[in-house]
Amino acid sequence: MSIIYYNGGNNHAKGKQMLKFSNANAKTEALKQVDELKPYLEGKRKIYSLDLLSGYSCPFAEKCLSKATYNIATGKRKIKDGLKTEFRCFSASQEVQYTNVYNSRKHNFDMLKGASSQLELNGMLYRSLPSDVGIVRIHVAGDFFSRDYMLAWMTLAECNPNTLFYAYTKSLKYWLDLEDYYCSLNNFVLTASYGGRDDELIETHNLRFAKVVFSEAEADKLGLDIDHDDSHAARPSLKNQSFALMLHGTQPKGTDAADALKTLKKNKV
Repeated sequence: MSIIYYNGGNNHAKGKQMLKFSNANAKTEALKQVDELKPYLEGKRKIYSLDLLSGYSCPFAEKCLSKATYNIATGKRKIKDGLKTEFRCFSASQEVQYTNVYNSRKHNFDMLKGASSQLELNGMLYRSLPSDVGIVRIHVAGDFFSRDYMLAWMTLAECNPNTLFYAYTKSLKYWLDLEDYYCSLNNFVLTASYGGRDDELIETHNLRFAKVVFSEAEADKLGLDIDHDDSHAARPSLKNQSFALMLHGTQPKGTDAADALKTLKKNKV
């Protein structure tokens, strides 16, 4: 594979519009307590994420497809679920509730979608990466919307071997197309996320996966540990071990997901 590198620019590039990396949230902040990940955070390096608009940047989402729609006339946003949504995307709900979150993710998505070449995608990520980064969760919100965009992240990881990059994705066809390159990277960890249009590829190609469950009993039945703090998702040593994620976020009324969420809250799970 011929990889295009970006040879120029830095975190303070003048005249260049920057992507907006977000500070660690409560969940990713917990990664600081994981022994395996502490070397990535030496020297006061930090945890960040790079987020995009949910749904709009998720070309293969299905069971979790939700979007924050914006009404220009009223200036308000509301949630819109997909035709086959079974559990609502928590990050789309955030984008309805918080204007700054919506604007930041839209800014990133618009910039990256507007890139005219692989070189430009690589350059955006390269010059925007914070200088004190240690770990990046790619997409608390959003997904790899194209093969070139996923390739840009892999290239960035290769150029920054002392930084850990990890992501959940339903863009399985892009992953498989870049599988050889992915396997060569020790600091880039992907997890296939069940609930997309290409779920059959997970079993066919034996991809490491995460599955949203509605109860602890469901996870036990599947033989999966529940990842409560992203430590399963991020740790390179678990790169081939699948796990479960507990249902979270607001859910559409009258659905099985909404009923399950009420039970979880009642039982303080």
